[in-house]
Amino acid sequence: MTALLSHGESTVKRRSLPVAAALAASAALLLTACGGGEEESKGKDEIAGADTGDTSASTPASPSPSADVNRPDLSLPADVNEVFEDWNTGDTTKDAVLADAGHSMTAVTRAITDGDTKSPALTFYYKGEALAGAAKWVQTFVDHDATITGTTRYYAPTVDLSGETTAAVTLCADESKAFNKFRKTNKVDRSAPSDNSYVYYVSRLERNSDGIWVTNEVISKRGNEKCIP
Repeated sequence: MTALLSHGESTVKRRSLPVAAALAASAALLLTACGGGEEESKGKDEIAGADTGDTSASTPASPSPSADVNRPDLSLPADVNEVFEDWNTGDTTKDAVLADAGHSMTAVTRAITDGDTKSPALTFYYKGEALAGAAKWVQTFVDHDATITGTTRYYAPTVDLSGETTAAVTLCADESKAFNKFRKTNKVDRSAPSDNSYVYYVSRLERNSDGIWVTNEVISKRGNEKCIP
């Protein structure tokens, strides 16, 4: 697991909050929780962009079909891009879950680029310990006066539904083309890609009264073999 480097070092690793203990990060773990078991929320790990596989089928995540909901602005700076590959299953409910799972990723990116730990995007798409973990990660960028630049690709998503209001999502993130950028100097840390450029996520989401699939638990693992090409 890559950790944020100290102020005295030249680079900041993206979104790599420690995830408690070894990753028992299989979808089964969260699916068990979906059935009403004990919850153990984890922090977020990093995110970034990529250049592996065929991106011809890439599509942006589309909004969930919830009526009259005032969603937060998720627009990003011109030098920050996100690609959501194969983000449609053809199933209305699963596509709504995936859309909001994608929005939750973008919400953290938006908060980092804004330098805002209390970003409306975070509080809209996260709750509980997942919200606290996301805010804590954004704070590391604020503390280092840093942001991000480049492209992140999210791919290989899966969705498992448990009833009408709970779901587990797994996905991969390829960060090989996303980098840390320091605000005062505009210096970009273009670290060479490695296995640690790939992150595996397992998330638990719950549908709220407005029809939004809100993330309340996230487990992530950098360099997981499920995502390494």
